[in-house]
Amino acid sequence: MKIKLSSLFSIFILACFCFVTCLTFGKVKPRIIQTEPQTLEWRVAGVTRKALVYIPVSAKTKPTPIIFAYHGHGGTMQHMYNGRRFDKLWPEAIFICPQGLKTVGALTDPEGKLPGWQMAADTTNSDLKFFDAMLQTLKKDYKIDDKRIYVTGHSNGGGFTYLLWAMRGDVFAAVAPSSAVAAKLMPLLKPKPALHIMGETDPLVKPAWQRMTCNYLLKLNKCQQTGQKISEYATEYPSAIGTPFVWYLHPGGHVYPSEADAVVIDFFKKQLKP
Repeated sequence: MKIKLSSLFSIFILACFCFVTCLTFGKVKPRIIQTEPQTLEWRVAGVTRKALVYIPVSAKTKPTPIIFAYHGHGGTMQHMYNGRRFDKLWPEAIFICPQGLKTVGALTDPEGKLPGWQMAADTTNSDLKFFDAMLQTLKKDYKIDDKRIYVTGHSNGGGFTYLLWAMRGDVFAAVAPSSAVAAKLMPLLKPKPALHIMGETDPLVKPAWQRMTCNYLLKLNKCQQTGQKISEYATEYPSAIGTPFVWYLHPGGHVYPSEADAVVIDFFKKQLKP
């Protein structure tokens, strides 16, 4: 059967019209263009600092959230990026994994041979200044949504997440530390939506220590005593002041469960800084 060129052209025009109509009425969503992560560098206090960063193409034109993710002691930015892949769960957000410097560990590595993060404010505050530099650059080069900036971190990175909450808390819409404690930082924390991930058999950061932190946060955020299950291991406690707390309690040890990724991102998406 022969088909005239004019007929084929008509079919093509009709198909284009239908596709545009579907986009207009929201029946077909345009595909998010994935970009490869890139390593960016900053010079902070005379030291070169690095971070692996995923930046969506739309970041130049649309208000864009940011998720900072800090690796544990001895970890790397590449390991953190590969272990989370928040860019796939929230491709519209900037996903940035900074690299730590050799740092004395609070519980391990007393000689400071492995990379990590400061756990308290000190005279140099090099890691806090590194955070400031990264945020300044992203705000300068991209259209950042100031109401949607988030931070998460595991172990030593979780401890630094608590430090950021204490020292830079006004920046963030929500935080999500894992396998960490707030310890002496607790008096410096102001109410904020938070999600804490902990293992019931954590041999390093003792569950009793983490429970103390979580119970403090429940009171700080004026949360209800009874929570609601939102996943197999996560319970959300509503807040009277709009700062909910999610307690993610899994049966493992000093590990970050991959199943927590979706819970963290879903939680972040719901939190908007006033």
